[in-house]
Amino acid sequence: MVKKGFSLKLPILRILTWIVGLALFLAALGFAVKNSELVTLHYYLGASWQAPLVLVLFIAFVLGAVAGVAASFSYVYRQRREILSLKRRERRSRARIEAEK
Repeated sequence: MVKKGFSLKLPILRILTWIVGLALFLAALGFAVKNSELVTLHYYLGASWQAPLVLVLFIAFVLGAVAGVAASFSYVYRQRREILSLKRRERRSRARIEAEK
C-alpha cells in the first residue's frame, strides 16, 4: 500500500545520480589509464619535471578550480557585507517604527 504523498522521484534521482557518477568515474579512469605516459615540463633556468600526463592535467584542473574559488571570494564577501548592512538598516527602521507607536 502506497502512503498518501509518497513519491518515487527521490530514490530514482539518487540512483540516477549514482549511475552518472559511476559513468564519469569510469571515463576518468579510462582516460588516466590511456594517458599514463611521462611528460616533461620545462621551467626557467633549465629546471624540468617529469610526471604522468594524467597527473599534470589533474594538477592543472585543481589549480584552476582553486583560482576560480579564490576569485569568487571577493564577490561573496562583498555580498555578505551588503546583507549585514541591510539587516542593520532594517533593525533600525523597525525600532524607529516601534518607537513612533
